[in-house]
Parts: sequence; structure tokens; C-alpha cells
Amino acid sequence: MDLGLLIGFLGTWMLLIWALINGGNIGWFIDTTSIIVVVCGSSMVVFMAFPAKIVKKLLSIVKSAFFYKGKPIQDLIDQMVEFAEIARRDGILSLENNIKDIEDPFVVQGLQMAVDGTDPELIEQVMMNDLDNLMERHETNKGVLDALGKYAPAFGMIGTLIGLVVMLQNMDDPSAIGPGMAVALLTTMYGAVMANALALPI
Repeated sequence: MDLGLLIGFLGTWMLLIWALINGGNIGWFIDTTSIIVVVCGSSMVVFMAFPAKIVKKLLSIVKSAFFYKGKPIQDLIDQMVEFAEIARRDGILSLENNIKDIEDPFVVQGLQMAVDGTDPELIEQVMMNDLDNLMERHETNKGVLDALGKYAPAFGMIGTLIGLVVMLQNMDDPSAIGPGMAVALLTTMYGAVMANALALPI
């Protein structure tokens, strides 16, 4: 797990919770209707914008952000230099013994094609196609979270407008105006928090 992501995520939510508790009564900041409007509303719009099979992977996308196990690029460079030296010294076929020790399937594929005598231009084309497909898949997955970050504040505003209409319909009861305004504003808060403390940073 990336330490920076963990510190940022926990720090952000601890700060928010501290602010809510410090505000007096944390119950003031909880409204079921507002949560449903923001969370369910923005989620349903994301289903409109992306194929269901992609949206259903949202939890695994978030999980992969937290539990990504990336190797430093310098380690890969050093490994490639070592393989080049082995191939130059002992021949390209000698790399076959090293393939079983490599964890990265992308590197394994490239080395296996080289050992099999595949034309270098074809190896490059195949691996570039794989990279393009990988980037496209990641961009699509990122797009789901981007969309959630865009629509959550919009549904927060929609919920606020609904709450204001309801409040204005009950202007004959002055005592209900304050609580009604508070509930209306909660949806804006939920939308901003969902976008800026969850979807967009991830």
C-alpha cells in the first residue's frame, strides 16, 4: 500500500470527522434523504455514462489504488541491463532460464518472444499494442471516478434546491426554516465531500 495515499486518506477523513464533532452535535450532519440523493443519484448517472461491466468494477478499481504494488522503475531498468549483458555473453536463448523468476507478465511476454526468435519490430508492435490497451483500460477506470467526482457535487446542489423548495413551501412555520435550511445545505456538503475527499483524489 502506498504510504502517501494512506496518510492522505486517513488524515482527510479524520480532519472532517474532527470538524463535525467539534461543531457540536454530529447528528446535525447526518440526513438519510440527503445521502440517498447524492450517493445514489450520482451513482445512477455514472451507470448512464459507462457500461455496467465497468461501473461494477468500481470497488476493485478503488482497491487497486490502495493496494497497488509497483516496483521502482530503476529496478526494471537494472534488470533489463542485466538481461542484455546475459544475452550478449551467453546468447539470447540463455534468457529462458531467467523468465521463470520474473513477476511482471509484460516483461515475461517480451522476453519470451525474443527467446522464441520473433522479429524485433513485431515484438515492439505487440508490446506497444499491449501498453495502449493498458492505458485505455486505466483511462476508462479513471473516468468512472472522474465522473463520480463531477456528478456528486451536482447532485448535492440538486438536493439543496429540492430542500429549499420544500422549505419555502412551509414558510408559514418560521421555526422550521432553520432546520429546513440546514438539511438543504447538507446535500451540498455531501456532494463536495464525496467528490473532493474520495472520488477525485483516488
